Amino acid sequence: MKYLLLVGGLLALAGCEAPLTSEGYLQELPEGLVEVAAPNQNLAAVQINPQDGCYWYRHDGPVETTLLPLRAKNGRPICTEAPATLETAM
Repeated sequence: MKYLLLVGGLLALAGCEAPLTSEGYLQELPEGLVEVAAPNQNLAAVQINPQDGCYWYRHDGPVETTLLPLRAKNGRPICTEAPATLETAM
């Protein structure tokens, strides 16, 4: 019974992930992200950084290619909701 619950939970979580390209970029941006993002950013190559939960885009510069935080029109980074952290008494 526990095995069925575990498999069912994993299948449910798998459905929550956005489809990714072979390079790890989002195939489709979430609704409203394009309207919030500042201009002159590569919205064709966006990923979510698992360490900070923020969107990052690939910037192809003249010397190197690097990931930069995706910024809103007001200059702030665009992030997903961070999970609540648990504080321990120790």
